[in-house]
Amino acid sequence: MKTLYIDTSSDYLYSGIVINDKLVSSIKKKYEKDLSKEALPQVIELFNKANIIPKDLDKIIVVNGPGSFTGIRIGITIAKTIAWALNINITPISGLTAMAISCNTNTYKMPLIDARRGYVYGAIYDKDNNEVIEDSHINLQNLLNKSKDLDNVTVITNNDIDINLKKENYNPDILKIVNYFEKSDGVNPHLVNPIYLKKTEAEEKAGL
Repeated sequence: MKTLYIDTSSDYLYSGIVINDKLVSSIKKKYEKDLSKEALPQVIELFNKANIIPKDLDKIIVVNGPGSFTGIRIGITIAKTIAWALNINITPISGLTAMAISCNTNTYKMPLIDARRGYVYGAIYDKDNNEVIEDSHINLQNLLNKSKDLDNVTVITNNDIDINLKKENYNPDILKIVNYFEKSDGVNPHLVNPIYLKKTEAEEKAGL
């Protein structure tokens, strides 16, 4: 089984190729504004390092949100282009779920992505990565209020979020994420769409 994983939902490119339960090539690098021009060449380089070509793939897993509007579209476009050419399905996943899966702790897990102005993209998972509070674009204090009855919560984030809880930096365990979704059949590439959670500024102004 040869699987490509892509996450461009933030300023970082997290991507890797897993072959027969082994991570053979990967990248975890912050690009910020350069992500749009660097993502595809870096993914191509992953194939070179893994000594395979795209048509060798059996599976593609892509993070389709939440996070950066532009970033999410970059990863989905790459995944859809490859999947369409190969006539294979895509497994779209939440970036917050990926964050929870990567955190090796026996506590509740609160993955957070800064959405500015006191808001976050956040959720809460239990130690077995079951969703306790679903993915939301939510005021941080409201999320904390919802979690107040939970004992021992670990925050996972790469953002500078001021919060009085134990925090861990997000370091994606690509092999663990891929294995977690190993049995997913995925969906037709045309059915994969971004999950933004937050309305665009135009939608908010229009009251949509």
